[in-house]
Amino acid sequence: MSAYETSKLLGQVLSTDCPSREILEHIANKWSVLVLRCLSEGVHRFSELKQRIEGVSEKMLSQTLKMLEQDGFILRTVYPVVPPKVEYQLTITGSQAAEKIMYLIGWIEKSLPDIVENKARVAK
Repeated sequence: MSAYETSKLLGQVLSTDCPSREILEHIANKWSVLVLRCLSEGVHRFSELKQRIEGVSEKMLSQTLKMLEQDGFILRTVYPVVPPKVEYQLTITGSQAAEKIMYLIGWIEKSLPDIVENKARVAK
């Protein structure tokens, strides 16, 4: 695909050919949201993230971190020590995404009573 063709697709998330769909899939999944939420507080090691994010498996956390690193949302720093020390932090792009995610999380938490009530009413 040429640069011109790619530029025509940018920002067309409703198009099946738009590369933004893949990024949306990566950043909007539950584990990515929770990782970005944690990293918005600062630098964390893998074990700290695993402890903070209840229910995430090591495999899923590892996959999520790799994906977010490949997309440029997080920076992985490996220190040359024994045992190995690895830290994760947000990039500028990751900080911008986390800011939006924090807004969404805040809205969900504020609206949770209404959402739960609506779910209960519809379930009847």
